[in-house]
Amino acid sequence: MANYVYSSSPHIKSPRTTRRIMIDVCIALLPACIAGCILMGTASPATPELGWLSFMHIAICCLTCVASEWIFSLCCKKSFKQILNEFDFTSLVTGLLLGMNLYPTSKWYVGILASIFAIVIVKMLFGGTGKNLVNPAIAGRIFAFIAFGAAFGGVMGYMGSSGEAWSIESPLSHGSVTAGATPLQILMGGEGTSTLTNLDLFLGTGVAGCIGETCKLALIAGGIYLVVRGVLNFRWPLVYIATTGVVAVLIAWIDNVNALNNVNSVMIGEAFKDALGVFLPSILSGGLILGAIFMATDYVTTPNTKLGNYIYFVFLGVLTAVLRRYVAHGEAVSFAILLGNLIVPLLDLYVRRKPFGYVKPEKKPRQKKVKTAEPVTDQKTMKEGE
Repeated sequence: MANYVYSSSPHIKSPRTTRRIMIDVCIALLPACIAGCILMGTASPATPELGWLSFMHIAICCLTCVASEWIFSLCCKKSFKQILNEFDFTSLVTGLLLGMNLYPTSKWYVGILASIFAIVIVKMLFGGTGKNLVNPAIAGRIFAFIAFGAAFGGVMGYMGSSGEAWSIESPLSHGSVTAGATPLQILMGGEGTSTLTNLDLFLGTGVAGCIGETCKLALIAGGIYLVVRGVLNFRWPLVYIATTGVVAVLIAWIDNVNALNNVNSVMIGEAFKDALGVFLPSILSGGLILGAIFMATDYVTTPNTKLGNYIYFVFLGVLTAVLRRYVAHGEAVSFAILLGNLIVPLLDLYVRRKPFGYVKPEKKPRQKKVKTAEPVTDQKTMKEGE
């Protein structure tokens, strides 16, 4: 026994470290960052400054997140050398995601305050990397949304060829979206009319919204890179996105049926065909793809088992579709992921991984207890015997 060495788990070493994984995530986010800045700057000749403003917001969030982590570590009396050795790029990923979730018209200080809140309050005060209860970028985005409202979102819009003030023009269909509403808000019953096609939504041409959620092609390219690198399991974003689209179709179908005066099988079938048209716009609008690939799949805030992950991502899809239709009438991905993060400890508690080699013990058949008749004695007989 003296030749054995005892150590705590894990016992398997791998060259893949947290730093290496976070560098891959940063590389995967770069195409969407670049595409968002370019699309915002070239969407309209009247607003070329939106591209530089987009780049500024992303840079401010990245610098603030990294600086917040370093300053907090210095306050904890860590040396510069120790901080540099422990730097794992998680704060840089948070900064990229926060910047991508801002609008070009957001105020400059919103990104700074949201970054400080995400790093200091949500991450470092809970113990640092791997100890946070919820995704820091999600918490920072919701903080900015609740705290600043219009200052966070601003009023998005481009000048269209038809001459309306604050309209969004589709370069592909040569139409416009009035009232400055995002495509998702219009889809979910907001004001304005949309001429944006599904191709517009996929490429991000003429799409108003957050910087990083405009070009879905760039987001998917980044997701494919993570899958190839072995960082991302492709199942979970697909489950989330597909569930959201299916539930959105079912909700639209129910609404169409309820709007009918005379309900019959033919009209129900036609209502379902109309509802199918909601599938692609619902998954291509808003921040669903950004959240599904880069936020909801965070290692720290997802369940530990395969069954738990299926339950988790289906729950996110259902919650996103329901919140979009009946509560927010627009973007609800951040709130869905935040609520989903809070149920992960419950999933890990009740959905547990079976140990390797575990065999469920066979239940022994229950033996029926045979009741034996107890002798009945009469008090009179007992007295006679005495």
